Amino acid sequence: MLKYSFMIALYIACGAVVLLGFTAFFGAPYVPSKNPEIERAFKKLYPLGKNDLLIDLGCGNGKVLKMASKFGAKSIGIELNPLLFLVSKLRTRGDKNISVKFGDMFRTKLPAETTVLYVFGVERDGERILSHLESEAKRLGHDLTLISYATPAKNHRPDREFEAYYLYKIKTQ
Repeated sequence: MLKYSFMIALYIACGAVVLLGFTAFFGAPYVPSKNPEIERAFKKLYPLGKNDLLIDLGCGNGKVLKMASKFGAKSIGIELNPLLFLVSKLRTRGDKNISVKFGDMFRTKLPAETTVLYVFGVERDGERILSHLESEAKRLGHDLTLISYATPAKNHRPDREFEAYYLYKIKTQ
């Protein structure tokens, strides 16, 4: 009986490792944000309010979504990893300001009300993310703001910086 319990635990652990590692091939690895850091970044870089719709591209465990709701903003999380999608969905259930969707950030059409986006940036995807968001800003017909955590985009200078956060204004031009 102990042998079977061990094997089941091993399979579950391997499955979790595969699911969590899944996004490393398609985007940023899962790195949980810390609430005090998120709160400071929103206060210093982009004070969220009830008229904002924040889109978290790769919402992980939903911490950023919950923080946006704390500030009164509506938020939508987009998550490609099935396990993290479920975690985020469960963690944010019951909050009318939050919605979580399973999908790829590069194939997601942003709602017309979108004002600000949040992403845990990785260097290899920075330019691709900005290019996608520039296309979306043009499609929507209004400027967007991107807050990137951890890594600045290679060929774009951030409009503002705070600790490990970079703010970019994405113009419709």
